[in-house]
Amino acid sequence: MKIALIQYNPVIGDFRRNSGAIRHWAEKARAAGCDLAIFPELALSGYPPQDLLERPAFLVDHDRALHHLVAGISGIGVILGAVTRHTGATGKTLHNSAMLFENGAILVTACKRLLPTYDVFDEARYFEPARESRIVAYKGLRLGLTVCEDIWNDPDFFPRPLYAIDPVAELAASGLDCLINIAASPFHQGKRLIRQGIFANLCTRHHLPLLYVNQVGGQDSLIFDGGSLAMNRSGAIVAQARHFSEDMVIVDTAFWRGELREEPATPLAAAEVCQALILGTHDYVTKCGFKKVVIGLSGGIDSALTAAIATQALGPASVLGVAMPSPYTAPESIADAETLAKNLGIGFTLLPITPLVEAYQASLAPLFAGRPADVTEQNIQARIRGNLLMAIANKEGRLVLSTGNKSEMAVGYCTLYGDMSGGLAMLADVPKMLVYELARYLNRETIVIPQRTIDRAPTAELKPDQRDEDDLPPYPILDQILTAYLEEHKPVAEIIAMGFDPAVVHDVVRRIRINEYKRKQAPVGLKVTSKAFGYGRRYPTAEHYLEGA
Repeated sequence: MKIALIQYNPVIGDFRRNSGAIRHWAEKARAAGCDLAIFPELALSGYPPQDLLERPAFLVDHDRALHHLVAGISGIGVILGAVTRHTGATGKTLHNSAMLFENGAILVTACKRLLPTYDVFDEARYFEPARESRIVAYKGLRLGLTVCEDIWNDPDFFPRPLYAIDPVAELAASGLDCLINIAASPFHQGKRLIRQGIFANLCTRHHLPLLYVNQVGGQDSLIFDGGSLAMNRSGAIVAQARHFSEDMVIVDTAFWRGELREEPATPLAAAEVCQALILGTHDYVTKCGFKKVVIGLSGGIDSALTAAIATQALGPASVLGVAMPSPYTAPESIADAETLAKNLGIGFTLLPITPLVEAYQASLAPLFAGRPADVTEQNIQARIRGNLLMAIANKEGRLVLSTGNKSEMAVGYCTLYGDMSGGLAMLADVPKMLVYELARYLNRETIVIPQRTIDRAPTAELKPDQRDEDDLPPYPILDQILTAYLEEHKPVAEIIAMGFDPAVVHDVVRRIRINEYKRKQAPVGLKVTSKAFGYGRRYPTAEHYLEGA
């Protein structure tokens, strides 16, 4: 038979919209001659619904939408991720389930067995795990239904499995024709190859084909990249959907082959991250009800990259760049900001802040009398800019995009209520060296970001002749230390053993620790690395642990 793998972009809690999209795709699959359409994990509610699952009205609306959906689709079987009720006397009251329905009848429901609680996942907070896996016989095939994490516990791939059970092994032992996995698996750099390695190992180990259907779209800080696929018993990809866009591919089980979208097997890191940021920005802005954004353009590379990606995500008519020079702003910074705006075709305005800086200084002079200027006066400039951007946003119904990168956020090289102001921190999980790589990638065919912006030494321009490296280690060194500490969880001693100056390593780790309070107040940031700042990294703010001290 023909099976449609359908990755679509839901909006959490918009049951009418989501139901309409599911019906549309199911009808498209039926018209293409498919017998079965498979949708992602929690496709009806969107993933992750988080504490909406604790709202009784949300569950009632979900169940009502599910009832109408089951009754309203005919002529094709549908496997769909949905919330179902746990009827046992103990445990959580909900399951995260995959259900198969056809012509108004639910044929089988398989509940998720492995509930992740690491990084951004917190499923044990809401769901009860199933005690057994389910096989469904459908049109001559025995299909093993699993949900996302259920296939991420292969003992051949993970040296220390997180769970005591292996749902895939149990299903395979019962005799299967095909393993099906519906998922909402977020993107991060390198994850595509990790997934493919896990899946190929499962297929070859159990000698089973796999159909994998993943959610696509941005949801708060998470970006779901799609990439739904079919693998044969040898672990070769025989069908593949696009990444970062809605798509449907059809697999013919007579040959276990299907449609293969033309995409590089190992895409450039910059290309993949760029696609993720464009999708994440578009969906965050529009799903939050905004149509336009405003960005402070400093003439530096971070704000330039933010503007360039926002333009691709939303269109130039929706983006406004604002240059806000102070007494320390170099003329070339203003010129580069204006050139960038012209290259992108976005709106641009100039708002000098020198009179406001002078007014602040005059107001504070009695309190600051006899004290030398320090970082206080620098931060006042950043906070004036943040206030101006928020005023424009309020007046024009825009969302402020803050422009700080992960390297700055990690060590607190950013101003609370200043350049941290905004509704979305697009680059909050993008290290500084990757910012440069992304800028060069965007300039690969046509100069979008002025070359001088890329070539100039980074500077906040909050005091005369300021350079980032006056206060920070060189970014190539800083980023390596941050990656080792934040993403690879290496001990301080091991990072020092990699050849870094012990004093520098200790200072970087100290800065990470003492700036937790800033990050807790930062806007939502888009996750593109394996460990981002946000609710996937949970550290106390008030703590005194000094590793290696």
